[in-house]
Amino acid sequence: MGSEGVRQAKRSFNWFAVLLLFIVLYFSYTAIQHYLQLKAISQEQAAVEARLSQAKKVNEELLQEKNNLGKIDYIEKIAREELGMTKQGEMPYISSKK
Repeated sequence: MGSEGVRQAKRSFNWFAVLLLFIVLYFSYTAIQHYLQLKAISQEQAAVEARLSQAKKVNEELLQEKNNLGKIDYIEKIAREELGMTKQGEMPYISSKK
């Protein structure tokens, strides 16, 4: 009878150890999954912030362009460079490279 009591004590200890191991593994798995999700979100946030920074830069350039469109000197420069226009009495210069 004395040996049966020892066997029962061993079985309950083994079940406790298995249960404890299962709980530790479950929480470890959950913690790793949360870490991976946070890492992915952090990477996505960095990419979004980079896109936002680029969009702000483009917006600033467009605002500057908008402000310049009200200036006669800028309009004349664009007309000469991009459209090839000249003032009255000027001879246009045509490059042979084009």
